[in-house]
Amino acid sequence: MVLSMKRVLIPLLALVVTVVVAPSASAAYPAPGRVTGDIGVHDPSTVKRSDGSYLVAHTGNGIALKTSTDRTAFRNAGAAFPGGTPWASTYTANSRNLWAPDISYRNGQYWMYYSASTFGSNRSAIFLATSPSGNSGTWTNRGLVIESRTSDNFNAIDPDLVVDDQGRWWLSFGSFWSGIKMIALNPSTGLRSDSTVRSIAGRNGGAIEAPNIVKRGNYYYLFVSFDRCCQGAASTYRVMVGRSTSVTGPYVDRNGTALTSGGGTEILAGQGSIHGPGHQDVLADSDGDVLVYHYYADNGASLLGINLLAIDSAGWPYVR
Repeated sequence: MVLSMKRVLIPLLALVVTVVVAPSASAAYPAPGRVTGDIGVHDPSTVKRSDGSYLVAHTGNGIALKTSTDRTAFRNAGAAFPGGTPWASTYTANSRNLWAPDISYRNGQYWMYYSASTFGSNRSAIFLATSPSGNSGTWTNRGLVIESRTSDNFNAIDPDLVVDDQGRWWLSFGSFWSGIKMIALNPSTGLRSDSTVRSIAGRNGGAIEAPNIVKRGNYYYLFVSFDRCCQGAASTYRVMVGRSTSVTGPYVDRNGTALTSGGGTEILAGQGSIHGPGHQDVLADSDGDVLVYHYYADNGASLLGINLLAIDSAGWPYVR
């Protein structure tokens, strides 16, 4: 069986720690930036609020939330759905654990796409919820966006919303199977607008998931995670990227290899006590682009990673 290695296997909600990772002179990549407080996360997505604070949504019961006033100290902010999500129970085998949210602020409200599934299965679904504030208990279910069945060659988890230069809404998603897909959305409802499923990245059945697309300059950049998560310190997740002048692709890596043919340029991978960094989300902030992700510590705990992200003279992202 092909497994989707997206799920968190260790309870994290009670983890309250301070992590300061000393960089090594021989390290291939910068160490995660300093974060403190409640930083036990998996599959994080982040939005900056109008008051300058940050809201993080991540995998957990009812979708777990965290907040920060300074992008350094984080605290638990409850769950998006403290009363449960009965509409998702068909896909979660009645578990309250929901996966890999994508959170953003558009048109005066918070939008959140999130996944419902069980480990290793592509009987999955992506749902949409909206909220006026983003706070726990204020989220309203807006319905099913897309589902996958065991007869499908894709997995409907790991959603990511991108709005292109023409104002069109697109949702990328996918994990294992035939790779990363994209569908068009209706900007008025946030739900699916047609029946077309596009392929934008894949590894011929290999481990790829967690798409995130942003537009910078002339290019749309597609970030994905290769290899395995959810194995604690044995995780091999790494962050890859490709780019395209069109939101729907084709995306290619630095060497010109199509992401639909297994291409991808690595920008972050495990080293030292940083294991399996991935499920990345790019946040535009006042000091530049920020890469938000999770990684595993030596003890197997999944923690919040934050680094600045820049683009080199050839137009390729790198972590700094």
